[in-house]
Amino acid sequence: MDPISVALLAALAGGAGGEVGRQAWAGLSALVRHPFQRGDGTTPGAPAVSSGEAELARLEEAPADPARAQALSTALAVRAALDVEFSAGVQRWHEQARLVRTGDGAVHNQISGGTFSGPVVQGRDFSNIAFTTAPSPQPGPPGDSTLPTQG
Repeated sequence: MDPISVALLAALAGGAGGEVGRQAWAGLSALVRHPFQRGDGTTPGAPAVSSGEAELARLEEAPADPARAQALSTALAVRAALDVEFSAGVQRWHEQARLVRTGDGAVHNQISGGTFSGPVVQGRDFSNIAFTTAPSPQPGPPGDSTLPTQG
């Protein structure tokens, strides 16, 4: 299982994403609070493993603390490795939660200074993009008569 983004957990705990974000957080909370089912049973002498409930509660108290979000992400990954049912549930939850707009990965484009003579595309997550326009002619030095004239 891929680790759950610390930024996503912190954003959801902090109320990002509006109603959809609150529903995603409630879904994770319910999943974490579901009884821990270890795949091989409890092995005597095995180290204690967190269900994630304590980390979830701590992150709810301080959603801006990245260390708390990291602790929850780690607890979820460890529990998923030991509990097959939980792993399947958290993967389904994660696929849905990724769709929540949390501001994670926001784009801030800025162009300043200089002279530009071509298309500029600003945005995020482009794929299969092609430009079919010819580049603009490059301006020459002042007084250059080789530049095309309009008229």
